[in-house]
Formats: sequence, structure tokens, C-alpha cells
Amino acid sequence: MIPYTLIDFVALALAAIHFGVPLIYYSYLKRVALPRPWNVRADSSFLPKVSIIVPTYNEAQLIMRKLDDIHRQNYPRDRVEIIVIDSASTDGTPDLVKKWGEEHPDTRLKLVVEPVRRGKGWALNEALKHVSSSSEVIIVTDVDSWWSDPSTLRRVANMFADPTIGAVSCIKIPEGARGVEASYRNYYNLVRVGESKLWSTPIFHGELAAFKKKLIKEIGGFPTDIGADDSHTATLIALKGYRAIVHDSITCIEAVPRKSYFQWRVRRAQHLIQHFTKLLKLKHKTPRELKTVLRTETFLHLFNPWILLATTILLIISATQGSIAATTLLTIGIAALIIKLYRMWTHQQIALMIATVRNLRTKELTWRKEQKITCVEHID
Repeated sequence: MIPYTLIDFVALALAAIHFGVPLIYYSYLKRVALPRPWNVRADSSFLPKVSIIVPTYNEAQLIMRKLDDIHRQNYPRDRVEIIVIDSASTDGTPDLVKKWGEEHPDTRLKLVVEPVRRGKGWALNEALKHVSSSSEVIIVTDVDSWWSDPSTLRRVANMFADPTIGAVSCIKIPEGARGVEASYRNYYNLVRVGESKLWSTPIFHGELAAFKKKLIKEIGGFPTDIGADDSHTATLIALKGYRAIVHDSITCIEAVPRKSYFQWRVRRAQHLIQHFTKLLKLKHKTPRELKTVLRTETFLHLFNPWILLATTILLIISATQGSIAATTLLTIGIAALIIKLYRMWTHQQIALMIATVRNLRTKELTWRKEQKITCVEHID
């Protein structure tokens, strides 16, 4: 039998890695990266033609609000087109899009209807076929999200005046959410902005993901074999030497599920795991400026959750052998769940582990629609 003192030592070493790596990384981003200037040469007079792609599936409750949200942007109407790509909705979503278009003749709106639902990546690539040849920027936005300021589109477009910028996304604010989701987003947004100031971030957001059209064509369009089409597209652009940034002047509001919240988190985790797993094959192409960020995020998503599980199992084994230290650590770990930040972290690690296992069975490229929070409600 292995002495429990040795098991305790190994468990403590693994715990130090599990908690130490993200803490060091977070501290570095907060203290070193965040204070840096953006070094983005945005130009307020740069107003390229923009194509906004809105993928839909059974979005009858939200599509009119979404189109209204885009319409209120203070961007020249003649430089914007909206392409709604509907994936076989059964709730009348296409009819509502047509109605909205008739009521807003000042807006160039295209509706494309797919006969079957194959996944978001497939839908986006179909929509690309209908993008005007004169468009310079492609923006993808989810129906269940809203741009918080009428100048959002203008700010995004202005950044593409900088030739180093290949992709731009937003920070996310969960609408009406508190508890785990609110805590997670505060931490999450800081990391995305910090990584972006270093050079680029490998995680983008479906609420607003903007890309130079020519770069999307160069990489062959959006991926259809994984769920994180936004993040993977942005990272492939970053691997070409361009910056893919989440800018803190661009804020979007995302709706949060009323029910099945944890399943929603697991599905998102699945998609990010697919993204980072696929990037493992491209690590030799990583630019110097992106290496630290990409290696750290890959470790945190693919490996670090399992280190926590291994630590817990070892402590349980040691505690059953009579180790007071192991028993004490397990007790402290359970008691610490009353701390919101620690509870958020544990919640995310469990979601990542479940997501990894689920990916062995299904990639969740299509899924059942959840009812989202779109008013002052919250999750505890």
C-alpha cells in the first residue's frame, strides 16, 4: 500500500498546479496586460461596407427585437446589409423576417432559408454565398443577444482601419444574471481583454464576431465540424499573423436560459474543447505573440479540470487511510463552496469534464432551443 503521506504530497503538488497556473495567469493579465494601451489605430472616418449575418432557428420570440436592435445602429444605411439565414424553423421565423423587411424599406435585408438544419457553421457558409461582393467586413450575431449602444457597429468598423486587425468581438454581460454566471463573466471578460491587449484572444463571442471578409475567404470559410465557429475562425485568422481582439469598448448583452442552465454551460464547454483540440494540430503555426495565450488556454480547457479530479480522488484515498491532512483539505474544499468565486471556478471545472465526456458521444452541433431570460430575472 502506498503511504498516505506520499499520496498527500502528490495531491498537494497537483492542487498547486491546478490552482496556481490560472492564478498566475490571471494575475499577469490583470497587472501587466490590462494597463497596456490598446495600440489599435482605429479611424472614426473609416466606414466599410458591412454584412451582418443573423443565423436563426425557431426564433419567433426574439427575431423582431434583434432586427430592431441592428436597425437602431447609427451606421450609414447604404453601407449595411443584413442576411438572415434560417435553418428550417418551424415556428414562423422566416415569415416574421419578411414582415420586418417590408416594414423597414430603408434597410437592405436578405432572407436565406435552408431546407434542413445542419449546424451553425453550415448556415454561415451558406450565408456567405449571398454576401455582397463590395462588403469588406462580415459580422455574425446571435438572435438572443443585443448590442448595448447605437454606436457599437460604428466602433467595430472603425477598428478595421488598422491593417493588423483581422477580427473583433465584444465583452459579454449576461442579461439579468447573478450568482455563478455573473461571477464567471466578470472573470471571463477581464481575461479576454487582457489577452487581446497582449496580442489576440483565442475565444470569441457569438453575440458579435466581426471578421475581414478577405480573411474568411483565405481560411476557407467557417468550420462545420465543431461548434465554436466564432472562436475557431478568429484564431485561424490570428494564426495568420493578424490580431483577433475582444475590445472593452464594445459591450453586448446575452440572454441566459431560464431552465437547463447547466446543460447550456456544458454545451458551450463542449464547443470550446472541440476548438482547442483541433488547434493542437496547428500549434507549429502559432505566432510568437500568441504562443503563451494559446498554450495556457489549451491547458486550462483540456487538461486542468482533470488535474482537479485527480487531486480530489487522491485526497479521498488518503483520507480513507487515516490522513488527517487529507481530511482537513477535503473539508476546507467543501466549505469553500460558500465563496462565490471558488464556487464559480468549481462549477466551470465540472462543466468542462462533463463536456469532454459528452464530446465522445455527440458534438452538439445542433441542439434543442432553450427559453432565455430576456427581462429582469436572475440565476442564483
